[in-house]
Amino acid sequence: MNDRSQPRRPATFRLDDPGVVVTEADETGRISRGTIQITPEPDPSTLPVPIETALPARRGLPWGALFWSGVAGLTLLGVGLGVVHLIGDLFARSESLGIIGLALAFVTALALAVVIGREAFGLARLVTIEKLHQRATAVLASDDRNESRAIVQELLKIAHQNPQLARARAALESHAGEIIDGADMIRLAERELMSPLDAEARRLVSSAAQRVSIVTAVSPRALIDVLFVFVASLRLIRQLARLYGGRPGALGVIRLIRHVIAHLAITGGMAASDSLVQQMLGHGIAAKLSQRLGEGVLNGLLTARLGLAAIDVTRPLPFAALPQPKLSDLATDLLRKKEHEE
Repeated sequence: MNDRSQPRRPATFRLDDPGVVVTEADETGRISRGTIQITPEPDPSTLPVPIETALPARRGLPWGALFWSGVAGLTLLGVGLGVVHLIGDLFARSESLGIIGLALAFVTALALAVVIGREAFGLARLVTIEKLHQRATAVLASDDRNESRAIVQELLKIAHQNPQLARARAALESHAGEIIDGADMIRLAERELMSPLDAEARRLVSSAAQRVSIVTAVSPRALIDVLFVFVASLRLIRQLARLYGGRPGALGVIRLIRHVIAHLAITGGMAASDSLVQQMLGHGIAAKLSQRLGEGVLNGLLTARLGLAAIDVTRPLPFAALPQPKLSDLATDLLRKKEHEE
C-alpha cells in the first residue's frame, strides 16, 4: 500500500506557514508534494442572486373587455331609445299620459343612480376592509408604529357607525397613547373593538348552522334543502359583513362569496369539515341520530364552516390577540342541541 492510499492524520498548522497554499475552488493546477492546500468556502453574500424576470406584458387590444363594453353600450342605447319613443307615443296620445311616462322614467333613472351608488360604496368599503386586514398583518410582522396608528384611526372611523362599540372606542382612544410598539397597538385594537363583534359573529354562525340543520332534517325534498342552505349562506355572509363594518350590495355579496370559496380552497376547510364530521359521527353519535337528523347535522356543520371562513374574510383585523373560533366548538353546541331534541 503506497502513501497516497493511506488516510491523512489530523494535524495543526499556521496560516502563515510557507507550506500552506490557499487556492480557489475553480483552480485545477497541481501543487507540490508536502504542501497543504486550503480552499475557502464561498461567502453567501457574494453568491449570485437569481433575479425573477418579469413576464412580458400582453400586447394587443383587450377584445373581451371591448366586447362586453360594446354590448353594454348598445343595450343602454337601445333601452334609452325605446324609452324616448315610448314617451313620445304617450305624448302623441295624451299629454297627461306623456307626463306620467316622463315622471316614471325620471324616477327609474334616479333609482338606478342610487342603486349604482350604493353598490359602488359597498364595494369600496369591502376593499377598504380587505386592505386594513393586509396592512394589519404586515404591521404585526414589521412592528411599524406610525402605520399601526393610521390603521387604528381608520378602524375608529368604521367603528363610529356602530353604537355597540362606543365603550370600546373610548377605551381604545384612552390607552392608544400609552402603546409604543406597533404590533401591540394592533393587538389592543383587536381586543377592544373585535371582542364584542367576534362574540356576535359566533352567535350568528351558530344560529345559522342550527337553523339549517333543523330545516334540512325535516325537509322532504333535496331541492328544498339546497335552496335553503344557499339562501341561509348568503344571508349569513351579508350579516357578518355588516357586523364587521361592511355594507355589501348584490355585487359585494358576489365578491364575498368568491373570496370565501377561495379561502376554503386555500385552507382546506371542506376537507377539515369532512374529517371532523367523520370523527364525531364515528364515535357512537351516528347510532343515536336518525338518518335525517344526521344529514341535518352534516349540513349544519358545513354551514358553520362556511361562516367561519366568512369571518376570516370580512374581519378587518387578523386573529392575533384573540382566539380564532373553531369548528369543533360550534359542532359541539350543534350536536348537544340535536341530542336534546332527540
